[in-house]
Amino acid sequence: MKDETKLVVAGRDPEANFGIVNAPVYHASTVLYPSLEALKDTMAARSRGERVVSYGRKGTPTTWSLEDAVAEVEGGYRTAVFPSGLAACAHAMMAYVSPGDHVLMTDSVYSPSRSFCDNVLKRYGIEVTFYDPLIGAGIAELIRPNTKILYVEAPGSQTFEMQDIPTLSEIAHTKGAIVMMDNTWASPLFFKPFKHGVDVSIQAGTKYIVGHSDVMMGTVTTNKENWDQLQAATDVWGQTAGPDDVYLAQRGMRTLSVRLQQHMANSIAVAEWLKGRNEVHSVLHPALPDDPGHSIWKRDFLGASGLFSFQLKSVSMEAVAAFMDDLELFGMGYSWGGYESLVVYADPSSYRTVNQWDNTNPLIRLHIGLEAVDDLIADLEDGFKRLNATK
Repeated sequence: MKDETKLVVAGRDPEANFGIVNAPVYHASTVLYPSLEALKDTMAARSRGERVVSYGRKGTPTTWSLEDAVAEVEGGYRTAVFPSGLAACAHAMMAYVSPGDHVLMTDSVYSPSRSFCDNVLKRYGIEVTFYDPLIGAGIAELIRPNTKILYVEAPGSQTFEMQDIPTLSEIAHTKGAIVMMDNTWASPLFFKPFKHGVDVSIQAGTKYIVGHSDVMMGTVTTNKENWDQLQAATDVWGQTAGPDDVYLAQRGMRTLSVRLQQHMANSIAVAEWLKGRNEVHSVLHPALPDDPGHSIWKRDFLGASGLFSFQLKSVSMEAVAAFMDDLELFGMGYSWGGYESLVVYADPSSYRTVNQWDNTNPLIRLHIGLEAVDDLIADLEDGFKRLNATK
């Protein structure tokens, strides 16, 4: 089946749910058993990794419906859901490391994941080395005998560097490390991590899977070889997404294809328009032909999302504020992936440690929503008028 079809049908089981199209919401904690034998049989099945309704935290048909849909579209073996994207990132890392281990983390990673490395992993005796996202084959020199995880994110958070995932994966595997990827930007629709050597794929389902800015959700999908370790760790930690949120994420999956196609078309149109503005120093969007990472994007990715950044030519922060403060259609706020357009200011120089980022040209990150492109451009044009009046 094509991905568009998988998104509609994956994880559905109407015959087991009285003909209901989407798996209904199961609100469950306690599950009752008719006999001691039935209880023991259920626990034994659970210990073998089988899916059985045994306790609310262990999963219900609502949970499994979303997990199956994500795993099938992303091309992995199985998926676990978590109550937020950061929870997914944190627990994915913790499932595969022990004190004394080493993690290689891209310097362009999602900022909360970076904070988790600095404030949790290091505190538990796990060493983290941040590396240049464009290091390519040079990653071999950084992998140690105790390196357990090579963590990648493409494109990079805020700065949109494109990593060569197949090359990095091949080298990591020859050195005995697993490859873990934050695949939120492309979603399971536009990047197939397991075809490019990734072992563990993470998504902030809060973004495009949910798609409506109203639910926190995280997913972790693995290949078959790495599933048991993730499932065992997940059972111990007890991180569980609520059934109502899971249901809304499941519903969001069904329209991911049509939404993401429109996000991509809108974002490319706005990015191309920004390239022609005198106030703009550069546009960071891997789908643009002149972007430094375009060749990798074109080779490995099936599309682009609505998220990208651009740099203004050097101006005061007063001028940046004048540009942003009175935008009507671009809300100023974090997260992204919903139907609405967003704008935030970012300063990577405040946290990047490898190849220090030069913030002389202020960085603005946009999420392009589903509004009419002409209206979004008119809103940005008004912002540039205010910026120019403040110079």
